[in-house]
Amino acid sequence: MTQMTQPVPVPASRSAVNEQPFSITALFASAFTLVFFAMSAIVLCSSVYRAIVFFIQTQDFTQFTIQIVNGGIIAMALFELATVIAAEYGRERSHDVITMMKRTLPRFIGTVAIALALEGLMMVIKYSQLDLAGNLYYPVAIIVSAAILLIALGVFIRFAESSDSTVAES
Repeated sequence: MTQMTQPVPVPASRSAVNEQPFSITALFASAFTLVFFAMSAIVLCSSVYRAIVFFIQTQDFTQFTIQIVNGGIIAMALFELATVIAAEYGRERSHDVITMMKRTLPRFIGTVAIALALEGLMMVIKYSQLDLAGNLYYPVAIIVSAAILLIALGVFIRFAESSDSTVAES
């Protein structure tokens, strides 16, 4: 008597189960994320290199510091933009625009406001050392615009929270 064995189903590979269809949004999100990460690294390395060369040639520590901080601020903003793109657009799911904005705007606007405030303060220091007091309108305008940006962000967050509680009560 021959014993018959039933065929054992072969489980699908884990990658085939989790594999999602091609998405142009995910492709562009990955491409932009890579571009902004690379730009961030290039800006940071370039600013450090230029600052070191400038310091070796002139021995001016203040300008050295200003160049490093300026490059770091720009690199930080590019890095934050890349992480926001990767986190929000790289995911494959249905996006609620309001929820996505409430998650990404505070982080990105906060980073931009910090960058603006630091840039304005660095310009104040630079202009005061160069005896260009007449040009202090520009850094003051940058600092005021950073403050207005933070106030607008606070208003957005306040109204976004109140709209959530109104929807939840309904």
